[in-house]
Amino acid sequence: MLFGKAKKISNLCGGILCAAVLLLCVTACGASAGPERTEDSRAAQETGGAAEAAQDNPEAAADGRSAEAPAWEMLGDPERIPLSYAEQFTMDRYPQGYVLITVAGRDKFLVVPEGLEAPAGLDGDIAVIGQPAENIYLAASAVMDMFRALDALPAVRLSGTEAEGWCMEEVTAAMEAGDILYAGKYSAPDYELLLSEDCRLAVENLMIDHSPEVREKLESFGIPVLVDYSSYESHPLGRVEWVKLYGVLTGREAEAEAAFAEQERILREIEAETAQRGTTAGGDSAAQAEPPTVAFFYITTNGAANVRKSSDYIPKMIGLAGGTYIFEDLGEEDSHSSSITMQIEEFYRTAKDADYLIYNSTIDGELATVDELTDKCALLQDFRAVREGHVYCTTKNLYQESMAIGVMIEDMHKMLAGSGDMRYLYRLED
Repeated sequence: MLFGKAKKISNLCGGILCAAVLLLCVTACGASAGPERTEDSRAAQETGGAAEAAQDNPEAAADGRSAEAPAWEMLGDPERIPLSYAEQFTMDRYPQGYVLITVAGRDKFLVVPEGLEAPAGLDGDIAVIGQPAENIYLAASAVMDMFRALDALPAVRLSGTEAEGWCMEEVTAAMEAGDILYAGKYSAPDYELLLSEDCRLAVENLMIDHSPEVREKLESFGIPVLVDYSSYESHPLGRVEWVKLYGVLTGREAEAEAAFAEQERILREIEAETAQRGTTAGGDSAAQAEPPTVAFFYITTNGAANVRKSSDYIPKMIGLAGGTYIFEDLGEEDSHSSSITMQIEEFYRTAKDADYLIYNSTIDGELATVDELTDKCALLQDFRAVREGHVYCTTKNLYQESMAIGVMIEDMHKMLAGSGDMRYLYRLED
């Protein structure tokens, strides 16, 4: 029995000794292989990793790109995309094609080029939007015309305005055909429809600030919310320049540049013509005729007058057209409200001697005759513009066709010149 135990101990010691010898041999072989063997091993591991990535993303492997997302801090230094008038957003482009959009100095969105991934380590306050943006819920009605100008209506799948609420035939037709679906107004969207249609982006107007719970819920579903601040732009063409932002989102930057350039060209021609008239008039500039005055308004249901604040873009358009807004200093400069309602007697005191009246038809519809206007307010019969036949009305699509601001300024210029066909203005019949 003692002999058996001794044999077992001997076998155990022999096993331990063999294992030790084997370990020394392996270590020696590894050391003799040196750095070259180690690099080969590492290369094999990387090749294996790349193969797995290619299997997960065959499209990336096909064109030689790695499926692995780059690190945010390794994107490099961006270049600011130049803007001529817009002040409410900026765009910074990174070397790989990523674009960081900042709206109102607050909301940030990273546009990721098609085929690339969002970078790793991205700040939590930056929302990611894949390019081209698609399945958009568009609650900001003034933005639809920008998508139309870009030939990008197919990117809009869901609307915050019903079909009958649109003044653009292409949009109405798209909704009637089912290409664009009504998904509820901004304050009460159809969340189930948005999710079932795989909504990738919600474009809202400033009214969303009155329904913060809606924004919060959309973002909780992973739907980025971009608020359009174009109405805050100080220059009328600043509004139009927002088309460049949507051009980046949809991958149609060239179309955006062309659409904006056309409206800017119209304005430049008006400015040149106005300057030429001033030059041909000759004489002391102080002695030249003052620009004609214009009142822009509508009559409310209770008989008051709603007029634009002096800082609003409509008065600025009148100035660019060669006229002067009749209310020189109306409303607080720092207030973002665009209009003021005043009693008709107050309106009469300031606007009765205006050279031109433009009636805003957006609220209660277009007018055909001066009598229809004076039926709303008999006091208007005493206005100089009414007596002289200088009363005009806007068309109903003035606000929805936001990409035509240059044309609107041109119409006002033609009105003041007394000649030319107009698209958004027409003279009321006597």
